[in-house]
Amino acid sequence: METTMTDGPGGYVHGYSGRESRRLGDQADALAALVHDGTAYPAGSRVLEAGCGVGAQTVHLVARSPGVRLTAVDLSRASLEQARARVEASSPAARVRWRCADLRDLPFGDAEFDHVFVCFVLEHLPDPRAVLAGLRRVLRPGGTLTAVEGDHGSAFFHPDSAHARAAIAHQVALQSAAGGDALLGRRLGPLLAEAGYARVGVVPRTVYADRARPDLRRAFTRDTFTAMIESVRGEAVAAGLAAPADFDRGVADLHRAADADGTFHYTFFKATAVNPE
Repeated sequence: METTMTDGPGGYVHGYSGRESRRLGDQADALAALVHDGTAYPAGSRVLEAGCGVGAQTVHLVARSPGVRLTAVDLSRASLEQARARVEASSPAARVRWRCADLRDLPFGDAEFDHVFVCFVLEHLPDPRAVLAGLRRVLRPGGTLTAVEGDHGSAFFHPDSAHARAAIAHQVALQSAAGGDALLGRRLGPLLAEAGYARVGVVPRTVYADRARPDLRRAFTRDTFTAMIESVRGEAVAAGLAAPADFDRGVADLHRAADADGTFHYTFFKATAVNPE
């Protein structure tokens, strides 16, 4: 699920609009417990957030781990400026070092960090295994890496809709054409093992929204997932993947899943791993 705005080969399929920035913030807030529960770093720890984007996750990192020495990296200078403003507004006392850099060529010394946090970034990269392997260089032996990714194949909903499923498939295809993988969650564990990490553990973090969870229906089903699919309408139509009316029908049916009698399910995968000593 796209929560960062990291540039690079293939780019970011959802664009860099103000609307997308707001969507990322809404998504991070709606999923804060799901993404960050169980992740807290001791004060004084040297933590790298790899691919911070507009700071949507950064605000939650500093709130849950006060006193850490956080370095937030992204390739987009514009996103970094938004991230800085977002964090300063929410946590003025937070100690964050902002760096504009490519995750494939990080300007840090060996073993410079105790922990690495990477959330919704790997799915946008053409070679996530190589980036994970490169992060090991800047992570001290025995240090931990935490990675969170979604998997659009885990989305199902009621009422079911062939048009909605097709719209999701078009987003997956566009992301693949851009060099990413919207189905990466299912292979997150194997990627970490292939990159040389030890003690790899992966847990599913499931979102289920129905009439008993009206806030989640709004925040996730409508304002996060459906908004993300809707954001690629122009690209899907231009690429000949969908007729405008068919894509619009799919989006409308996803909105239907956010109604009082609708349901929506999605699974994220959260992995932890250790850099071998």
